[in-house]
Amino acid sequence: MRSIRPSVARGRGRRAVLAATGIAAALALTVTGCNDSKDTDDGAAGKPAATTSQGSDSGAKLPGDVADKLKKHGIDPDKWKNGDWKNWDKDDWLREAKDFVNPVIDGLWKPERMKSAEDPNKTIAAKDYADDQGVTDPEPEPVKAQAEKTPYHRNAAPVGKVFFDSPEGSMVCSGTVVKDPRNPGKSNLVWTAGHCVHAGAAGGWYRNIAFVPSYNDLGKSAATLRNATQQQIAPYGTYWADWASTSNEWIDQGAASGGAGAPYDFAVLHVKPEQGTKSLEETVGTALAVDFSTPSVSSVGSMGAWGYPAAPPFDGLLMHKCLDRPGRLSLSPEQPTMYRIGCTMTGGSSGGGWFRVRAGKTVLVSNTSIGPAGNTWLAGPQLGAEAQQLFDNMSEKYGSR
Repeated sequence: MRSIRPSVARGRGRRAVLAATGIAAALALTVTGCNDSKDTDDGAAGKPAATTSQGSDSGAKLPGDVADKLKKHGIDPDKWKNGDWKNWDKDDWLREAKDFVNPVIDGLWKPERMKSAEDPNKTIAAKDYADDQGVTDPEPEPVKAQAEKTPYHRNAAPVGKVFFDSPEGSMVCSGTVVKDPRNPGKSNLVWTAGHCVHAGAAGGWYRNIAFVPSYNDLGKSAATLRNATQQQIAPYGTYWADWASTSNEWIDQGAASGGAGAPYDFAVLHVKPEQGTKSLEETVGTALAVDFSTPSVSSVGSMGAWGYPAAPPFDGLLMHKCLDRPGRLSLSPEQPTMYRIGCTMTGGSSGGGWFRVRAGKTVLVSNTSIGPAGNTWLAGPQLGAEAQQLFDNMSEKYGSR
């Protein structure tokens, strides 16, 4: 979560905290993609097919197109896999939309590395949202984040964690499995935040981006997971991004500080299993449709945000959620307003999906982008024409891979 550090007090509108009904109930989806027989201490129910066989390109050899792309940019593929990816020299940091490359490094994301990944917490000043031209609604009352019920694969199957490497080290965000209209029932698309995949104007694409659905499925504590196996921490496997797309506005304007680019802080990943060939949607058993209608806050009774908050008082191991009636947040009169809800989730929940119920079905309507240093609310972008075009291009060009 990108953090806003307010320097002036703002009056808080009195907004009743909504009961966890509707969205929460609709999100508790029945999973059909795995053997749901009995939960054990070894991980989630059953063992998904995605973890049982080696993928054709998950070993030491890179796929030809990935190796060629690395060579095109003067990067030795073998050296990259042996540690050259740690070189963050600005001249070698690929940043353009067409230059994304993310070769699988088999076994890189081991349980301890996942647990030690930090949240990409960033700060911006109050001036970035103080002059809102009267558009911003009163600041919401904090809504205490509630732990999701376990096992996660039964109660919030589309939700997981996004891992990546940055110049600051291993980092973590949240993400959601979304439906691919061109590949019904076999989607490999994940929705997250732009700042979880690209550094914005001053940097380039992050590296070793991977998605882990139902991370720590049984919600075990840090003490219990001290010597966790891969099956316990990532029961449905690790899915590497073989392509990522974020908005041009985020690439051109996004920054480690300031609100620039936040209304366009969204991204879509196309992923493939580190092991096996089963699609992500088949593995987790479900995916959510994306709502690009940008509903007005007055027409939406409630929105819910899901994610894995990692900054204190949370430790990133447990999935949490917040439900509230949304309001508007304006960072600039020239840019779209953002949705805002009360929520105490912290960094690490970045990129996590925001859901609402439409026509009796849960749909993804936004993702966590920014919040205040006091962790009292979250804001996410409206997903309008720019987001839909990005999503359609991903589905058309990469969905069938």
